[in-house]
Order: sequence, then structure tokens, then C-alpha cells
Amino acid sequence: METFNKKEKEKLRQKKRKDKQEKKEDRKANAQKGQSLDEMLAYVDENGNITNTPPDPRRKRQINEEDIQLGAAKVESGPAQDVIHQGVVTFFNASKGYGFIKDLQTQASIFVHINALTEPINEQDKVTFGLTSTPKGPNAIDVKKVA
Repeated sequence: METFNKKEKEKLRQKKRKDKQEKKEDRKANAQKGQSLDEMLAYVDENGNITNTPPDPRRKRQINEEDIQLGAAKVESGPAQDVIHQGVVTFFNASKGYGFIKDLQTQASIFVHINALTEPINEQDKVTFGLTSTPKGPNAIDVKKVA
């Protein structure tokens, strides 16, 4: 004894099978046999666009292999900045080992790590420090308390 659901599933299977067979026959009937190699080729023009016409050899550019850069561009560091900045420690967590210094000249917030300290610091201490640039922004180095 078949239920309504089983009959519907069987009808769907039959319909899918029939559609698949029709598509197969249609592909066979409309298939172009033996396209020539020239019709199947694609070319890239001088701007990098894909075309069906061969590129003009007069527009060919010579590229030096040494000029090709793989990966990210190297950051060329400028001259070392030996400028001593002054600031105030706005936040420092000794247990986690980091904090922030507010530069008195630029009012920028500079990250400081415990490894960059020459002596222990606390919040609201006036300090002098140097700057180094990192991918995440400027970091304070050689941090010293001002007496």
C-alpha cells in the first residue's frame, strides 16, 4: 500500500529523470563538433583584458625580472629619530606589562611595553621616551621617569 508522500516522491524522481534525459538529448543535437583551435583560443591584451584577437606584437613591453616584486612592499625606514619626547603616563598595568603615554607635544596616545622601561613607572608619572614605529602604530622605547 503506497502513501500519498511515496507517490509524490516517485513522481518527482521520474520527472527529474525525464528532464535529465531531455537535456542530454538536446546537448547531443546542438553540440558543435570539432571547433577549430583558433576558435577556442583566448588572448590577453596589453591591459590584461581577455580578447579573441591576438595581441599586436608592436605593443609588447619588455619587463626586467629584477623589477618584479613578490609579496608586500618593503617599508623603507627613514633616518633614526633620536628625538626625546616628553609625556605623562595615562594608564599602566604592571601585572599585564603594558600601558599608554600621552605625548605632551602632539597629545597622541603612545603604547608602552614593560620591556621598554628603564625603571618602574606608575600612572601620572612624567616621563621621557623615544619612538619606534611598528605595524600597529608608534611604540615608546627607553622610557625614563622625569624627576
